[in-house]
Amino acid sequence: MSRADWSRRRFVGALTGTAAAAALPACDDNAPANSPPPPKAPGASTGPGRGSDPPSGPRPLYLGTYTSVDGGGKGIGTATYDSATGRIGGTGTLTGVGDPSYLAVHPDGRTLYAVNEREDGAVTAVRLSDRTVLGSRSTGGAGPCHLSVHPKGRWLLSANYGSGSVAVHPIDASGAIGERTELVTHSDPPPGPGQQGPHAHQCLTSPDGGHVLAVDLGTDTVYSYRLDDRAGTLTEAARASTRPGAGPRHLTFHPGGRYAYLANEVDNTVAVCAYDPASGRLRIGEAQSTGTGSGTSYPAQILVTGNGRYAYLANRGHNSLTRYAVEADGARLRLLDTVPVGGDFPRQIAFSPDGALLFAANQRSGTVSVFRVDEDSGELRSVGDPFASPVAVCALPL
Repeated sequence: MSRADWSRRRFVGALTGTAAAAALPACDDNAPANSPPPPKAPGASTGPGRGSDPPSGPRPLYLGTYTSVDGGGKGIGTATYDSATGRIGGTGTLTGVGDPSYLAVHPDGRTLYAVNEREDGAVTAVRLSDRTVLGSRSTGGAGPCHLSVHPKGRWLLSANYGSGSVAVHPIDASGAIGERTELVTHSDPPPGPGQQGPHAHQCLTSPDGGHVLAVDLGTDTVYSYRLDDRAGTLTEAARASTRPGAGPRHLTFHPGGRYAYLANEVDNTVAVCAYDPASGRLRIGEAQSTGTGSGTSYPAQILVTGNGRYAYLANRGHNSLTRYAVEADGARLRLLDTVPVGGDFPRQIAFSPDGALLFAANQRSGTVSVFRVDEDSGELRSVGDPFASPVAVCALPL
């Protein structure tokens, strides 16, 4: 990875101030006495549907950051949120994890995983019951920026942005990570306009569990792989190309499993994709507006509600969330509006497990904004002042 590419990845959303660094209590590796019980894992890539009573009492919230930048965090931030009001309260910091910029949880809710977004990339596992770090493993690449757990809970998938590769690690019965079983580098097609090489930005499992999809910003391609569930190896099954220079960053599936939505960072667009579960083939549709005008907006992440009716896009340059109506059983997005995110540079967004709240991690302002999601209209309503968290690049509510 070139120095220019690393700089763009790490510091395109550099801090504008360091006031947020004092927001969390002093570092504390031990769970507080009033720590919530081990959570159930949230839904995979889309917002969970509602249909049961929301959980009561404080719920856990984990916060990703960069630890190697001025004003950054000291590890994984720990907090709780009230599922009724959305209010966040800090509880401490889980130290011993370097540059944990993206987080994911095991399907059984017992283990937290973090990337270590450094040139010598790694992934780390943390047991949530006592906040014990279970160890780290090399991803075999540079700058891992995304990870996810296969729905069966046996494999950890990660994307190395800097080296344009995806890695697979086994997960044992304790939740610990084993030695890497696969590393696939995206060497074809050649980099898109303005790119120096491949830049894997996301690695996720399709809703049917049949394929692993890797989104590569550098090659303007989404790769589909079959995962050998015994050996932990990947075999390419299909690939889909965006228009040149789109810079695809993040993909999320409609709950029906036949359509997905792609956020393109470089050309400030989104696209509806048709997905064939049998072949793993993705067909990328026409580029659509983000509703943010002609300026550079750096779309970051797109989510779909559990009922499949609305989608939301985080726009970093515009500092907003775009709301779309999802129509034709997932085959069409209709732009509705944009709302201010209440922070600077929303890097990542996530639903609470019941789908009633949306959290936005704002990297430059070092804050997490919370919105209530109206189940019928999809409208977003801010629920209080943003919570201060150093270089907030990921918020994971459980």
